[in-house]
Amino acid sequence: MLPWVLLDSAKIPGNEGELKLYQRGAEFSIRVGQYELMNSRIYGSEDALGMLAAELVGERTGARILIGGLGMGYTLAAVLKGLGRKGGVVMAELVPAVVTWNRGPLSALAGRPLDDKRVTVVVSDVGNVIGAEAGAYDAILLDVDNGPAALVSKTNDRLYGNRGLQAAFAALRPHGFLAVWSSNDEPAFTRRLRHAGFEVDLRRVRARGAAGGSRYVIWLARRGA
Repeated sequence: MLPWVLLDSAKIPGNEGELKLYQRGAEFSIRVGQYELMNSRIYGSEDALGMLAAELVGERTGARILIGGLGMGYTLAAVLKGLGRKGGVVMAELVPAVVTWNRGPLSALAGRPLDDKRVTVVVSDVGNVIGAEAGAYDAILLDVDNGPAALVSKTNDRLYGNRGLQAAFAALRPHGFLAVWSSNDEPAFTRRLRHAGFEVDLRRVRARGAAGGSRYVIWLARRGA
């Protein structure tokens, strides 16, 4: 078996850890320490997150979607497939190197979605982007860290706490959606979503899509009028 080769590493802003990009043949892996955040062979749940959001709002005229967490570009690519020509995506990524990787060695994996003219890349904490503008988005997608049970950076907790959810609610347009990916179900997070005023639908998805694999969770939280 081919060995993993380290291609690059990058500091995580506000964190002592490093993201590391590895390659083994045609396969890529992004890790923090010994923990694998994502792998280019396993992206069914990322596809599901993007497709669900596109199904919910993609046909709205001029739909505007915010994605937090670029990863390997699969969620962004799935959103773009279902988004109308007049729609737009704000892609927020905290680590500048992840954007560089997606324009370089990872670019072909998801079909170069960053090249799409509907995409605006913002290198920033997605929490700051959410708080910058009220009533701005038809959907906000969060694929940050490990979900509400943050593993990589405890600063990500603020996205999923009461204040973070209130900020997301305010940033959404009427009938907009907050979609959140997680490696595990968190009943306390469902309660926080409802407390913030959202109507909540929980979806279970597989790591390899129809091929199965590990089970993950996506919350679809709808803001009313």
